[in-house]
Amino acid sequence: MEILLSNDDGVNAPGLAAHASVLAELGNIHVVAPEGDRSAFSHALTLEKPLAPRKIANGFISLNGTPADCVHLALNGMLGFTPDLVVAGINAGANLGDDVIYSGTVAAAMEGRFLNSLSIAVSVVGANPQYYDVAARITLNVIRQLPDLSIPAHTVLNINVPDLPAEQIKGIKVTRLGSRGPAEDVVEVINPRGRANYWIGAAGKEEDAGPGTDFYAVRQGFVSITPLHADMTDYKSIDSMGDWVNHF
Repeated sequence: MEILLSNDDGVNAPGLAAHASVLAELGNIHVVAPEGDRSAFSHALTLEKPLAPRKIANGFISLNGTPADCVHLALNGMLGFTPDLVVAGINAGANLGDDVIYSGTVAAAMEGRFLNSLSIAVSVVGANPQYYDVAARITLNVIRQLPDLSIPAHTVLNINVPDLPAEQIKGIKVTRLGSRGPAEDVVEVINPRGRANYWIGAAGKEEDAGPGTDFYAVRQGFVSITPLHADMTDYKSIDSMGDWVNHF
């Protein structure tokens, strides 16, 4: 198996190294990752400057671009072959609920959706994660079971793992995305020249976080796996909007 790894925490992130080490049991590992932290870059592609891949000492490829850039280049000619699977992460911190909209980790996996296999995004839920090895082993087990999973191609499995020792993880739950409330207000600071600058505020508090959601599963000590796809159409609204436009 040829596995492409990427992330949004950067090519030197410990979660990426954990994945590369553990998933090598499955086949050949190819790493293309941003040269530095590109968290919350979502699905941005770099269109107005050239991208320069650079192989570093451990054999990983470092790229001066976004997570989506990394996977896009790897799948569209840079490697010279098409990988069998795209795995993103392990992200340092959660990608739950609305987080997936902003997540570079999820975007890297989503960029691999055109393969004839599922792509996987993996995150450890904790402020200062310690158990990347546990998450990597869970990824390994998920990949080994993929042949038994019957869901459409072009699907991304978004996996969130509590930052716990393996013996404290209660199991795995298939979940839906929860949602957060509005983000906290931006934080204004005045720079030395007297001009206002702003920090983006903290993410909103959990709102839709009850049973069945990814938030709830992780809070109860379970691994959450949520199937995602790129089709963002709100199908429930199509019929009512059809009647609405007829009044124009």
